[in-house]
Amino acid sequence: MTVNRRKFLSLSAGLGGLALTPFESLFAEKPAFRIPEQFSLQVMGTNWGFNGSVDAFCAKAKQSGYDGIEIWWPGDVRSQQELFDALKKHALQVGFLVGGSDKDPATHFQQFKQMLDGAAYQKVQRPLYINCHSGRDYFSAADSGRFIEYTSKLSRETGLTICHESHRSRIMFAAHVAAQYIRQYPDLRLTLDISHWCNVHESLLHDQEETVQLAISRVDHVHARIGHPEGPQVNDPRAPEWEATVKRHLEWWDAVVQQKIKNGSNRLTVLTEFGPPDYMPTLPYTRQPMSDQWGINEYMMQLLRKRYLRA
Repeated sequence: MTVNRRKFLSLSAGLGGLALTPFESLFAEKPAFRIPEQFSLQVMGTNWGFNGSVDAFCAKAKQSGYDGIEIWWPGDVRSQQELFDALKKHALQVGFLVGGSDKDPATHFQQFKQMLDGAAYQKVQRPLYINCHSGRDYFSAADSGRFIEYTSKLSRETGLTICHESHRSRIMFAAHVAAQYIRQYPDLRLTLDISHWCNVHESLLHDQEETVQLAISRVDHVHARIGHPEGPQVNDPRAPEWEATVKRHLEWWDAVVQQKIKNGSNRLTVLTEFGPPDYMPTLPYTRQPMSDQWGINEYMMQLLRKRYLRA
């Protein structure tokens, strides 16, 4: 694993003092369970909000210490080649995003299938996973089931990890809805972006513990953004007013890691996915972001490594 040691040490320095700030305390904490030495956490960077070429993005991700990137599967051959060249040049892993856009379920499914097949069957660089923005929240259960059935079949054929994201506007948009699909489809795998469910249910989900734990049992990938009851992204997770909310998310991610270890898996992929405006709160009139998106995502990367890696 490549880690920017200088930045890591600067963030975690001084934790031996008696009076720790909430920011420092989070870096000092470890889960209540034992992390095996061989456990691997692969942290991915997002190009969401990055203004520049794919090569420039990969260069910055590598410099920041990311293990890889998560990016939408490009729709044309030239863009695909540019991406693969940049991944090779900067020695980065990749996870692909796929989805559809049409309001008609049948057309949407064909768009989704075309993008997913392209990402899964290309022979240049095998992705660590494929993350699916599957369907729409208003699709029927039968229409939504086509997405799950197809991804399960493709995963068996290719051996790829293919996950459906718990995302607003998609078929896994709410905890109780996702639970219905989990019970119906034993091969369904999830990307847990629980910030969306906090927003949808306007809570930190204390009243849906059983449902959340059911979802966690199917998680293969995590989007590490901090949501709250009134929005999918806090303005800055380092601010003391969000300490309890951050700790709540760490409880969920702890449960994912513990489940992985219990099942004999020693690897988890995580995307740090704090987004730009308008996910990032802005100042009125100017639309200037209130925080540094890239800096926050780097902070999340270091926090997760400090928490879940033994070394």
